[in-house]
Amino acid sequence: MKNNKYRKSLLKLEDGTEFTGYSFGFEGSVAGEIVFNTAMTGYPESLTDPSYRGQILVLTYPSIGNYGVPGKTVQDGMPEFFESEHIHISALIISDYSSKYNHWNASQSLGDWLKEEKIPGLFGIDTRKLTKIIREKGSMLAKIIFDDDIPFYDPNKANLVDDVSINERIEYGTGKHRILLIDCGVKNNIIRYLLRFDTTVIRVPWDYDYSNENYDGLFISNGPGDPTMCATTIKNLKSSINEDRPIFGICLGHQLIALASGANTYKLKFGHRSHNQPVLEVGTNKAYLSSQNHGFAVDNKSIQEGWEAYFQNLNDQSNEGLKHKTKPIFTTQFHPEASSGPTDTAFLFGDFIQNIETWKNGK
Repeated sequence: MKNNKYRKSLLKLEDGTEFTGYSFGFEGSVAGEIVFNTAMTGYPESLTDPSYRGQILVLTYPSIGNYGVPGKTVQDGMPEFFESEHIHISALIISDYSSKYNHWNASQSLGDWLKEEKIPGLFGIDTRKLTKIIREKGSMLAKIIFDDDIPFYDPNKANLVDDVSINERIEYGTGKHRILLIDCGVKNNIIRYLLRFDTTVIRVPWDYDYSNENYDGLFISNGPGDPTMCATTIKNLKSSINEDRPIFGICLGHQLIALASGANTYKLKFGHRSHNQPVLEVGTNKAYLSSQNHGFAVDNKSIQEGWEAYFQNLNDQSNEGLKHKTKPIFTTQFHPEASSGPTDTAFLFGDFIQNIETWKNGK
């Protein structure tokens, strides 16, 4: 693509490294934590994933934008092709931008979408070199500068969950199994998966007092930032764990259940944000491909009595899930509902519903 019609901008890393790129999105300076994702497809889903709140996202696949952005149709009360109502990343960094797109479902270009949502986007940057820097030096802050310089900003010091969670209770579906979903920044595809079963999904804010709610199973969603910021959720979960009702947590939800059980979490050096990361079901020889997006993890050494590791990351051996030894409670650090995939572990939603049916029959 010819760059002479695109405005130059500066990407500056916390360590002083600088890259010059060309703007194809909103032209405004922004700061955040810089992270990368290795997926070949799925940028509309990634950009609208609330777990990326406060982050400058680098896509390592060379050419981005060739299939445009889907239409904004609504299904089951949610945008049909996005993970939330709007973009959550702070900015987008890519190598080569394709302004010409071709897809049956496309309604606009990626650049136009970014401008519409006031999100900066830069192309013409050596994302391979940039990713190597992040991989070697670990998680770092960055900023995009158009005119006046701005300070670096660490989003992990803020309660990002409070930014992305809903403000009031919402119900989806009219099924017989009542699922209470604690929204810490839930991806729409999680709700879609739950609705495939005979369920009513009751979505509540992250700090909601659900002690008087009537439900059959508790679900804690994904979300952004440091899990220790969600003290109210952790306190509520401590009470829920003492009950026998089924519980399922994904990503941040996994970390929050771990903290409520007495385990500890820590910040990963550079986080896991990609498709096709291999995870092992502990105690078996079963390995699955997973999609991941997290910067914190549960410390295996801190797992409490009565709990055990459910899955393990085969790249760095970090914890990828927990399960209770006697109660119908399990969690995953990865995303079984991943869109655009892989969906190797989508069966876990069925396991959760089976736990609910067993619990209801035993009451």
